[in-house]
Amino acid sequence: MKPLVSILIPAFNARSTLRDTLRSALDQTWNPKEIIVVDDGSADDTAAVAREFAPEGVIVLTQPHGGASSARNTAFSASSGNYVQWLDADDILAPDKTELQMRALDRCSDRAVLSSAWGRFWHRTSKAQFKPTGLWSDLAPLEWLLRRMEKDVYMQTATWIVPRPLAEAAGPWDTRLVWDDDGEFFCRVLLLSDQICFVPAAKVFYRVSGSQRISYIGDSQAKMEAKLLSIRLQIGYLMASHDSARTRRACVQYLQNALITFYPGRPDLVSAARGLARELGGELQDPRFAGKYAWMAAAFGPRFAKRAQAILPWIRWSALVGWDKAMHSLERLTRVP
Repeated sequence: MKPLVSILIPAFNARSTLRDTLRSALDQTWNPKEIIVVDDGSADDTAAVAREFAPEGVIVLTQPHGGASSARNTAFSASSGNYVQWLDADDILAPDKTELQMRALDRCSDRAVLSSAWGRFWHRTSKAQFKPTGLWSDLAPLEWLLRRMEKDVYMQTATWIVPRPLAEAAGPWDTRLVWDDDGEFFCRVLLLSDQICFVPAAKVFYRVSGSQRISYIGDSQAKMEAKLLSIRLQIGYLMASHDSARTRRACVQYLQNALITFYPGRPDLVSAARGLARELGGELQDPRFAGKYAWMAAAFGPRFAKRAQAILPWIRWSALVGWDKAMHSLERLTRVP
């Protein structure tokens, strides 16, 4: 009998994207599957949109607003799948994503987690950009985690499929983490696994959706604090299980990469990060702004540059999404019947 895959979707004010996400989940060629949406106290009609798909078997739950981690925990508690596929309410799975990964289990151990390719898109998935990193291969979990820290790269949340016993052993998503909750959760999962099986033909489409996206930090004080807490927790997990010179160097580099997140507005968090690096035997350098933000920092100060970092990507996102939507509409109008 084929294993059941649970596709778990936290949703908050997601009415504009949820239909596409749910359709991609329902269109998965792998069966059996169950799809659970948790409306996390949305102020719009997200729950109503989700219930449109109830006749097709989608389970819809609602709860007071508690954040994405809380919604994921609720969905997991209600699920019964042998494997778990996490999916945010604005991202899209290729139709064969789950099937390709599940069929790869033949070459993986019982304690393996599966990952896939992922690409960013603005409006049309056909225009998604896939950019491989050092994480796009079969890897031992420790090597994967160290590469992520050393090279400042990551895997998108929906790329993973996790065996239920590993998800249960890792414990619930940390509801304190309003940012980088996935980094902390999958760090726990991977340290309990013995293999990462990468399936390059399986694809996730990661919607670039501006300042309201969970993964966008901007100048949110709560997200900055959550980021440092997540880093501290992950370093603790690694050091407890794999204390080595390379692990310490990788953890210091991880802190160095993240330092710009807190600088210059949160000197307390900068100081805390420096202190953590010293405990690991390292020393953090003053963060440097990259590209156009470097001359802004030189001309107008780091606070101006940091504010520009928060605003300019949103302006760019708005322009690119508008352009992509316009081109999509034009293509539909000019398409020959």
